[in-house]
Amino acid sequence: MRAIIAALLCFCACEGASAQAIPLRYGQAYSALRSIFALPLLVAEREGYFVREGLDFSMIPVPGGGERLIAALHDGTADISHVATPFLIQAALAGSDAVAIAAEFNNPVYSLVAKPENKTYADLKGKLIGVAAENGSITIAIRKLLALNGLRKEDFRTRFVDGTPDRLSCLTAGDCDAVPLGQPQDFVAMRRGYRLLGLSTDAVPEYLYTVTAARRSWAAANKDTVARYVRALSSAFKFIRDPAKHEDVLKTIVETTGFAEANAKLTLALYFEPERGILPKLGEINLKGMEQVIALMAEGETIKPPLPAAERFVDLQYLHAAGVQ
Repeated sequence: MRAIIAALLCFCACEGASAQAIPLRYGQAYSALRSIFALPLLVAEREGYFVREGLDFSMIPVPGGGERLIAALHDGTADISHVATPFLIQAALAGSDAVAIAAEFNNPVYSLVAKPENKTYADLKGKLIGVAAENGSITIAIRKLLALNGLRKEDFRTRFVDGTPDRLSCLTAGDCDAVPLGQPQDFVAMRRGYRLLGLSTDAVPEYLYTVTAARRSWAAANKDTVARYVRALSSAFKFIRDPAKHEDVLKTIVETTGFAEANAKLTLALYFEPERGILPKLGEINLKGMEQVIALMAEGETIKPPLPAAERFVDLQYLHAAGVQ
C-alpha cells in the first residue's frame, strides 16, 4: 500500500511540475526544421534538457525566408527564433529590436558542387549557379569563394533555389551548373560523380552563421526563461562534443534528419576531425564572427558604411546569466 501511495505521490508531483513548465515557442524555417542545422535543438529535446530546465519547448515551423523568422518574433508567432545573422542585422538596421542571445552554428561547411564537365572555376563562366537568398550567409560566402578563384559577379548567372535538397535537385536535373550544398547532399552528389570545386570555409574561415534571436523587449520581460533556454542549449553542445556520446549523436542525426549513417559519420568527421570551429563549444557568441558577417555584407553592398558595431546585434547578458560567456 505504501508503495502505491508513494507512486501516486510521485506521479502527482511529476504532473504538477509538467503543468508548471514555462512555454517557449521557437520559430524555425521549414527548410531547416529537420536539417543538420537543427542538431543542437534536436539533441536538447531528445536528451530532456528543456524539460530539466522547466521549459515546455516547442518548435514552430515558419514558412518563407529569414525575414519571416524575424517577423515571427514581432507578430507573436514565436518567442525566440533560429535566424541567419545577415537577416538579423538587416532587420535591426530597419528598426527591429531583435538581437542574438546565443549562437547555434558558427561556420558551416557548404560545398560548391558542379556538373562533372566543370573541372575548374573558370569553367563556370557564363554558367548558372543555384544560390540561396541573395543577402544570406550561404550566398555571401559562395560569392567570396568564387571571387577568390577569379570569378566576378558578372561572370556567371544565378537563380534563387531555397534549401540544400532543392539545390541538389536543380543540379541533378541539369538546370543548374553548380550549387552550394550542405550535408549530406554534398556527399550524395559527389558519390554520383558531381565535382567538388571548393568549400565555403576556404573563403570565410571565421563566421557566425546562425543564432537564436529574441526581441530585446520580450527577453527583458522573460529573463529567467531565456537563461533556462541558454542553459539547455549549452548542455546540448556539451553532449555533441562528448566523445562518449558519439554514437548517441549519430543516432540523433540519422533518426531526425534522415541522413544515412555513413553520411552522418562523414558529417561529424568533417566538423570535428580536425576541429574546425563549426559549432560553438557552449552556445557562446563570437563577436569577431559577427564582425566578419558585417564586413561581408558591406562587401556585397547589402549594407553601406559607416558599418555598425557587432555589439549592436547581440545581448550577452543571458549567456552571462547561464554561466556560458
